[in-house]
Amino acid sequence: MAFLDRFSPVRAYRDLRFFLSQRQPYELGFLVLAMAITGFFVYAFYSDSSIEPVYKRDIVYVEQWPADRTDAQIRAQQKIDEPIRQRELAEQKQADDERRASFRRLDKKLEGWGL
Repeated sequence: MAFLDRFSPVRAYRDLRFFLSQRQPYELGFLVLAMAITGFFVYAFYSDSSIEPVYKRDIVYVEQWPADRTDAQIRAQQKIDEPIRQRELAEQKQADDERRASFRRLDKKLEGWGL
């Protein structure tokens, strides 16, 4: 604990005043400029790091079926649901193909630039 006895805010303030009194005015100007530039970059990184996550609803609806339904009822419902499922799969495949095509175009541009 004897080591920490030498630290005091009053002594630190006096030491800072003494240090600053020994400096030339242009050195103090550069000190302020350096502190302002550093502060600007710290503020820029801090403000850029706080990104609001995009809220996306993810609601899953589940159909309730009676426990005693027959196989014929299950097959009939599957026949109704199959075209809907196929359409959704086709839409997803089309979206994936469009995304791949855009990446291919970007890759060709980058190859043209030599990257």
